[in-house]
Amino acid sequence: MPKMIFIEPKAPNLHIFSKFPLPRLGNFILGTMMKQRGWEVEIIVEQLMPVSFSRMKEADLVGISTITSTAPRAYAIADRIREMHIPVMMGGPHVTFMPEEALAHADFVIRGEGEKALMAFIDAWEKERDFSRVPNLSYRTDSGICHNPVEPFFKDLDRVPYPDFSLARQTFPYIAGRRIIPVQTSRGCPYDCSFCSVTGMFGRKYRFRSTENVIEELKRYDHPRNHIFFYDDHFTANPNRTKTLLLAMIAERFRFRWSTQVRVEIGNDLEMVQLMKEAGCHTLYIGLESVNPESLKAMQKRQTVEDIQRAIRVLQKYKIHVHGMFVYGFDEDDWKTVQETVQFAKRAKLTSSQFLLLTPLPGSAFYQKVARENRIRFFDWGLYDAHHAVFEPKHFSLAKLQEAQIFSHTQFYSVWESIKKFFEGRWLALGLAHYARRLNRFWKKKNKLYLKVLELLNRKDAVISIDYREKVFLEAKGQ
Repeated sequence: MPKMIFIEPKAPNLHIFSKFPLPRLGNFILGTMMKQRGWEVEIIVEQLMPVSFSRMKEADLVGISTITSTAPRAYAIADRIREMHIPVMMGGPHVTFMPEEALAHADFVIRGEGEKALMAFIDAWEKERDFSRVPNLSYRTDSGICHNPVEPFFKDLDRVPYPDFSLARQTFPYIAGRRIIPVQTSRGCPYDCSFCSVTGMFGRKYRFRSTENVIEELKRYDHPRNHIFFYDDHFTANPNRTKTLLLAMIAERFRFRWSTQVRVEIGNDLEMVQLMKEAGCHTLYIGLESVNPESLKAMQKRQTVEDIQRAIRVLQKYKIHVHGMFVYGFDEDDWKTVQETVQFAKRAKLTSSQFLLLTPLPGSAFYQKVARENRIRFFDWGLYDAHHAVFEPKHFSLAKLQEAQIFSHTQFYSVWESIKKFFEGRWLALGLAHYARRLNRFWKKKNKLYLKVLELLNRKDAVISIDYREKVFLEAKGQ
């Protein structure tokens, strides 16, 4: 029986969710399809267990899925596996937009959605190995690199199998006594924010599974110790569809709680919020992005500060936790924006917050813009996690932009803010604040060299050379 091993590489740096690893679904869906074809399948999530290269010898084919921040690690793994003369296929958002870069480390790259492409590839693999008709595939030929045409997006998501999580050798971690289980009910986003690569990967057309199909999967996880995280980029993009799903969840009386991502428009639909609460919604993750109206316009967010305030107020009224995500680094931002954002987050009494740094991800309109303007200063993809400054905005140096993030997390998760949470009885927010403070201290310790680089970049007498394979060389004239 042929064997395929799928690998999800570990992120190289810390972030607020480092302690809460949640595997992406792509490998599990594709692995399930390969199992149904009769292949032996193993899935390794490196965040949960190390990659055993001795086990790679058992594989006929290895698939590696990567986002931008895990690309260096993915390439390192791929290089080592290819040295063992085992073919490597790569997929995921980063290599979708950087296929030629990836082919320096892999034999094949699947661009975009992988379900149809992988099955067509295996058809060819098991027969004549003519890959010229495999959609979405990039590969090398004697005449150079070939990029096969990309097929239209997968329409009937009900045909996608439920992911078989038993294919992983490791179990998902329990957090606060609950096992986090990822579920995706839709793909695509009708919005097109300038800094986001989602629409490049999954399109602007919103596609969703039928209510019956989702409910059947959710029945598999109906246990009070489970917590479902819906991976949808915009869970409520089609309000009627979402309400139908929520009503079905309520009728089933599911015992798990759940979380997902929405936009601030949720504050305009009280019926939706009420149904979410009745269906067991625990936390909503919202891209609040900025309290600077000019920045919101620049990112094409199509929301106002008033929309943000209304959404928070409504959700808190229904006792749904809000995790607010803000972004610094637009040309319209300055230090005043930073201070106003932190004050807003504290006054709003968000359960938790992330203050992210604008990052030019390949596949986004923003990446194309700053690349043309030669404003990107670091091309180490391992830094592209929205926690490291990699490009220069108009009103910040790299060091000052990084300082803005450190300042914001320090202020929002300060001991004084924790004391207030204690007396207000906000126990979840208090626990997260304690965790975040420890993580911030650890992040600064682990990133001492990186922070030193930013400091030297502000010096006119500094000469800095940075190799993206995680080696940094510093030299300052006169030292």
